[in-house]
Formats: sequence, C-alpha cells, structure tokens
Amino acid sequence: MGLQNTKLPRVKRTNILMLGLDFAGKSTLLYRFKGKDGFLTVPTIGFNVDMIETGKGFTLTFWDVGGQEKMRQCWSNFLEEADGLLYVVDSSDKRRLEESRREFELILKNESLKNVPVVVLANKQDLPGALNAEEVTRRFKVKLSCSDRDWYVQPCCAITGEGLQEALQRVATFAKQYSRSKETFTILKE
Repeated sequence: MGLQNTKLPRVKRTNILMLGLDFAGKSTLLYRFKGKDGFLTVPTIGFNVDMIETGKGFTLTFWDVGGQEKMRQCWSNFLEEADGLLYVVDSSDKRRLEESRREFELILKNESLKNVPVVVLANKQDLPGALNAEEVTRRFKVKLSCSDRDWYVQPCCAITGEGLQEALQRVATFAKQYSRSKETFTILKE
C-alpha cells in the first residue's frame, strides 16, 4: 500500500476588531454577517467572537467588543493581533457623533493598530436624517486620520442587510492584503 502526502491546506485566519459606541449596532451586524435575522440583541457586556468563512481557506474572526464607556477602556487589550478594524457608527445619532469620532481617533493613535486597515460602517441608514458615507467620512476626518493605511466608509443597515455584503468583501480584501504584508515583513525581519 503506497503512502500519500495528505497535507491539508492551511486555513488562513485573520482577526477583525469590531468597535464603536454602545447601540451603534455591532452585534446586530455580526448576526447579519452570519446570515441570521429576526433576533433581539442586548448591549454587549464583554465581547462576542464569531468566525465567518469568506472564501476557500480564508476565515475572518470577528471580535465584537462592547461599546459602553467602561468597556472602551479595555479596547486596547484587543488591538495586538488585529488584521482589520471595523468601526461602527450610528449615523442617525447626531447627539453622540462627536463622542464616537473622539473614540475613533483615539483608537487609531494606538501603536498596535499602526497601518491596520479600517472599514467604517455608517450604520442605520434606514433612519431619518442618517448621515451618508461622505458626511461620515468628513465628520470623522477619515482621510486625515487614516492617511497611513487602507480605509473605506460603507453605508449600511444592519436591520435590512443593505450594504453588508460589500462591507464584508471590503474587510476580507483588506485583511488578506494586510496579513500578507505582515508575513512578508516578518520574513524580512528574520
């Protein structure tokens, strides 16, 4: 009986960090990415982790971290291994927009996130007066604060699912490119 080399293809895993203020819709988005609907979410205390396969041998691991004020102090603990940042904005909540922008800028200044690609989700597009992608880009000064990395602002609605396929595609593409460049850098360093 002959021997055969049964080398299984290695699954490439990347970590996507999902941040944003509480009630921005992070957990709802995560459920929708998984293709589930008709659910009720409660504010996340701690974090949710979910894996989504986006292609042959490529898996995105989403870290959905609670956005309450006391949880935000822990955000930096999740940054180390991130291959992408998905920042969720409630684009209809004008009252908390400034607070959300401040948190966004703060997180981008962290050394662990240097060059990590960013996708900003302008969520809740179904609500009256929601800011569009251009407006969110401008108010969050994304061009300026993300000038050192790949970035994209995607309008979406977690409830209807609108814009989510595009968002997932963009995150997967960015994460793939980023993890490749990280591997290259590691090889060069050695």
